[in-house]
Amino acid sequence: MRSHPYHQNEIWLLLFITGVSGLFGGIFFDNAVLFIAIALFIYIFITLRNVFKLHFWFINRNETELPGASGFWGEIFNEIFLMEKEKKINRAHLTNMLTRFQDAAEALPDGMVILNKHNKIEWANPAACRMLGLAFPKDVGQSINNLLRHPDFLQYLLANDFSQEIKLSSLRKGEQSLLLQIIPYGSSQKLIICRDVTHVTKLEVMRSQFVGNVSHELRSPITVLSGYLETLQNIPIRSSKDLERPLYNMTDQVKRMERLVTDLLTLSKLETEPVKLTNNIVNMSGMLSLIKESVELLCRKKQHELNFEIDENLDLLGNQEELRSLFINLLTNAIRYTPEKGHISVKWYKDNGKARFDVIDTGSGIAAHHIPNLTQRFYRVDIDRSRESGGTGLGLAIVKHVLERHDGQLVIDSALDKGSTFSCRFPAERVMAKKKALDHKQNAN
Repeated sequence: MRSHPYHQNEIWLLLFITGVSGLFGGIFFDNAVLFIAIALFIYIFITLRNVFKLHFWFINRNETELPGASGFWGEIFNEIFLMEKEKKINRAHLTNMLTRFQDAAEALPDGMVILNKHNKIEWANPAACRMLGLAFPKDVGQSINNLLRHPDFLQYLLANDFSQEIKLSSLRKGEQSLLLQIIPYGSSQKLIICRDVTHVTKLEVMRSQFVGNVSHELRSPITVLSGYLETLQNIPIRSSKDLERPLYNMTDQVKRMERLVTDLLTLSKLETEPVKLTNNIVNMSGMLSLIKESVELLCRKKQHELNFEIDENLDLLGNQEELRSLFINLLTNAIRYTPEKGHISVKWYKDNGKARFDVIDTGSGIAAHHIPNLTQRFYRVDIDRSRESGGTGLGLAIVKHVLERHDGQLVIDSALDKGSTFSCRFPAERVMAKKKALDHKQNAN
């Protein structure tokens, strides 16, 4: 290892001081040794003084500045100063990187918890605190076993096999589901990653219920058709009258399946197709007049009194096919569940800049606890009555999706034995007056 120039200079300085003091003491005082000792004492004193200054600075370096000196000690202090400066720069860089990492981790939707080798909490992001019920930094140093007492998690932690993730339910809220995995890293540290999968779990339950409901809805008409076909195969047919009732019932069941399949396809289309912003102007008065003609026959069979009040100057921006499906579903529902000689009113009007479509019937009404669930697929207030009326249980689900695609809202007001009002409310941005609609169409052309 090559010596530094300052090392050589310091050695030459020491030799020079020793030589000069010895020479001076030998010539003038005839005692070279004494003067060499005095010179070396002064050199040692200065060296010790600088050592003490350096030691004092090390002890109080956060409060005092680095001392100054000349010569070799000045070089030492300068090297220390440069090292401290570089250390501060690196520390600031690392602090900045750590801050950015923590900011990124805190912004993650997934929960993250860092444990030490004793399974005690060192750090947790807000998502983990929200999902697992932790409090950071209050819970730092607390054992995760004491704070997260779910039996499945404790078994997973103690088994020390983290190759698979686990699913936890009912951790804090009854409906919450979490997907959690522990990842070992570093020197016996652990990283817990958790994700809220409540929505996915609900979708899985809905899918399972949907398949079950569709199977159940199709099973009834298929059973009827199979029964009649088997009967017809095994009994002699003497005249066409023997076929009238079986054929009528089979036709009715086929129509029921057809309505179910049609509604399922419509609902699937509404749920899967992206919402497209449309500038198509729907001629509401014309469309509602055609709908009135199509439902009058159904009303006539049950002797309903049907009344339409239509603002002919009020149009809507939207998808005509979807809106027609919405209005027909609401009207056919009212006709199905309104007893004979009942009254059904339909109103299309402007209300405080918004547009409203109201269907008011004098049916048996709906209990308040059923109303929040009416737009769920296959939800029925009275299962037997609904099936007898020919309903598929999908009509109001279709209504809800069409309204969502048109920025609208469904408001249901009903009470037992007092009838029901189904009100579709559209925002002012979609409302078009006839004159405005004409100008809009001419500008588009």
